[in-house]
Amino acid sequence: MKKTAIITGASRGIGYAIAERLGRDGCNVAILATGEQARYQEALDRLTDQGIDWLYVQGSVDSAQSREKLVCETVNHYGRIDILVNNAGVAPKERRDLLEMTEESFDRVMNINAKANLFLTQLVARQMIVQKQVFANKGHIVNVGSCSAEVSSTSRGEYCVSKAAVWMLTTLFADRLAAEGIVVNEVRPGVIATDMTSVVTEKYDTLIADGAFPIARWGRPEDVADMVSLFCSDRVLYTTGNYVDVDGGFHIKRL
Repeated sequence: MKKTAIITGASRGIGYAIAERLGRDGCNVAILATGEQARYQEALDRLTDQGIDWLYVQGSVDSAQSREKLVCETVNHYGRIDILVNNAGVAPKERRDLLEMTEESFDRVMNINAKANLFLTQLVARQMIVQKQVFANKGHIVNVGSCSAEVSSTSRGEYCVSKAAVWMLTTLFADRLAAEGIVVNEVRPGVIATDMTSVVTEKYDTLIADGAFPIARWGRPEDVADMVSLFCSDRVLYTTGNYVDVDGGFHIKRL
């Protein structure tokens, strides 16, 4: 029997790399993304070419209806859920100084990055608890956070606040679900080459060139996917509520 993994925001970038990696690990993958399936068919076909069994569900993670649809369709199709990767996230549409941030932008970022994470995890955890345990534990939940949980960026404060909230969600669910046989951990990407960071390529190119990152290169979505793969494996059964930075050593304090 294969494990079944849900990955949100998995049509491209980090999410797609995670779906691909977990699929190669032997999982069925249920992908949630906002666009129509035809838009991503070429990428989905690449999963098929690798022998990966996938289910595409169209919806927005900040919609309660979409979250319920995702869980129901996954269970109906595969019979169970063993892994949840909360990857979907957004940056502000416009970077603004903290003193100019709008409530509309704050609400949008928090709803997608934090609120949706909480309530999807709640739904999936309930499913994991009631289903028969057939693997080493009842489930793995991995949150894709960010170095911005700790690193201040005053031009996108709402993003930093949302990722700090994700860290507390990791802590809370790890505490609540440990007795249920479900482990919850977090991966914190640094500067990863994705659509989200493409608008500030020059800024990060300069930081890398100036030595801000001990491993002096852009991170790749695959770097994040590899760590998620580890956290979702049966090699991680006695570790919960923790995070790993995937940031080229950016978190290291240096003199």
